[in-house]
Amino acid sequence: MSAAGKPLVPRVPRRRKATIYAVEIVRVALYDIGRSIDLKSAAALLPGVPGMRLARRRDTPSSLTMPAPLCVDLRSGLRKVYSEDSIEGFAASARLYDEGVMSIIVRLKVNATLEELHSIETKPVSASIHDLDSYIAERYRAVLEQVLPAVASPRKEPESETYLAFCFADVGTAPTRFMHENEKALTTLLAGEPWNYPLHESQVRNAMRNPLSYSDHDLAVFDMDRCIIIDSERDYEDVLLICELANYQYLELRNLDKLLDKWLDEAEDDVAALARKGKGKRLDTSALQRKFGKIQTVRLDALFILENLENSAKIIGDYFLGTVYEHICGIFNTTGWTRSVERRLDALQNIYEIVKVEKSERTMLILDVVFIIVCIIFPVLQILQVMLS
Repeated sequence: MSAAGKPLVPRVPRRRKATIYAVEIVRVALYDIGRSIDLKSAAALLPGVPGMRLARRRDTPSSLTMPAPLCVDLRSGLRKVYSEDSIEGFAASARLYDEGVMSIIVRLKVNATLEELHSIETKPVSASIHDLDSYIAERYRAVLEQVLPAVASPRKEPESETYLAFCFADVGTAPTRFMHENEKALTTLLAGEPWNYPLHESQVRNAMRNPLSYSDHDLAVFDMDRCIIIDSERDYEDVLLICELANYQYLELRNLDKLLDKWLDEAEDDVAALARKGKGKRLDTSALQRKFGKIQTVRLDALFILENLENSAKIIGDYFLGTVYEHICGIFNTTGWTRSVERRLDALQNIYEIVKVEKSERTMLILDVVFIIVCIIFPVLQILQVMLS
């Protein structure tokens, strides 16, 4: 009771107002649309600019080589036609790589709290753009329809990869402190889980255990399909490009592994059909030879793709971008995918060699039988014919 005789009412702690951050959300979707793309023909079909510039900062050596795709601006501007007041800007572009890959990049600038960022992808951008994924799918179909004449051996069902980056500007404190104070929220954001999802502490430690920084004012944390970048100077274009290139390599390796696996299954069926005796359908030798001719073409294509992947971005060394690239490739396990592709290539070669040796042995056997007939049986028959006459 108070001195005036009135009951005391416990004070309810005032909820601290959530901090609003300036964040650029970058969504990258890559599609393996064909065996290759003729960029000169594509440039005649689309108003694009060949090559892309990379500002060499963060101790990046001048010897660094990057792919030279055809870059196409799809939509840009800062006009206030957005559904949410928190949305400041929207831009979209496409890149066409001569190895047969197309990427669609959407960039959305927002002012939002950490809680709002967990659902920002599903919010409408404008009256005609309901969400980022539907817009990317629409732009992909539109660009593909225009560029299809320049694509060699188009894929019926293209493989795809997506990656999402949350790029924070000034967070009001040191990036490492911001990460430590908000590690649970950042982990759920990185994992694609809802706000306040009860992640185990081990998952939080695992997600936040290996941040990469070049200076005191930047920090980046990477996961399988998302990353969080903090840079008060907004100097993260090179890191985003490295993310795209790592996803590009992962997509090509995964698609190549799937293609070789399919050809191995078909080769196994064809070899079984060739070796089948007695009743049942047998594959004729000429058809099998045509099939293995195609397999040899696929094998050569795979070898060239592996070589091109190695040369597309020689991001090796101890400098910062090399570290970022190796870290993301480690998350994707591109080394394991490369070994898997090489094993399948060796298996295809072994099958081809086995069939080639078997066919040679059969041919030699037939020649031996013909030799015996011509050189032994015919003279004996002639001698018997003379004796009987």
